[in-house]
Amino acid sequence: MKDELLDQVAWIGAPGAAPARGIVLAFTGLGFTGMKDAPSEQEQLLMDRGAVCVLPYLGPWSWMDDGTVAFVDDLVEGVRRRFGLTDDSPLIATGGSRGGHAVLAYAFLSRLKVSACFANCPVCDLAFHYTERPDLPRTMHHAFDSYDDVTAALESHSPLHQSERMPKIPYLIVHGEEDTAVGKVAHSDRLVLAMRQHGHDLDYVEVAGMGHCGPLPDDVASRIDAFVLGQLSGNEIGCLQGSSCQGGIAPAQR
Repeated sequence: MKDELLDQVAWIGAPGAAPARGIVLAFTGLGFTGMKDAPSEQEQLLMDRGAVCVLPYLGPWSWMDDGTVAFVDDLVEGVRRRFGLTDDSPLIATGGSRGGHAVLAYAFLSRLKVSACFANCPVCDLAFHYTERPDLPRTMHHAFDSYDDVTAALESHSPLHQSERMPKIPYLIVHGEEDTAVGKVAHSDRLVLAMRQHGHDLDYVEVAGMGHCGPLPDDVASRIDAFVLGQLSGNEIGCLQGSSCQGGIAPAQR
């Protein structure tokens, strides 16, 4: 992707005085059509530590279909060229809800190596999610360009159905026990079990009393910040030993 196009198709938050260390992608929720013009407090924290924060402007009904994956790959490669990052620089995917699905699906569908994933209340079983709410089928037919049977496409882009393909990288999955939009039992519980059966050592945080994607308790929000900052710096402890972790990485979501 040409450099002059990058800012037209994504919001890009550049590091300040710190040298660029890596990219933190933020995937948005279903139906998101907004634009960003400033970083959140958490994004500013990341940028101060050397993150290039990138929010791709995806179609509101994208479900990490093949065209979306190719677009994000091209975007990441363009951002790397702009900031002098290498293929080995950290590439951390974050998001919630549909964005949580994007995080997990991108990890096994991308031609690039994703370093770590944080997903909040993610859609893990795309085929089941088709039946979970009446507003969802139209979005999936649109994403996969089919108004016939989309079962094969849903399963090939479903983290649960493709759990054996998930790369063995650090994962932090958070899910609220009171989530009625993306049921925890049907999605994260099943994916975490399957991934552990395939040898993944992942961090799963089950949040009592929390609904869809939030509000995040302070301790969970700090844990998320520590995870992302730790992966950015190559230090799994991140900022847990410091006092600067406040709030949580919470991309726009629905």
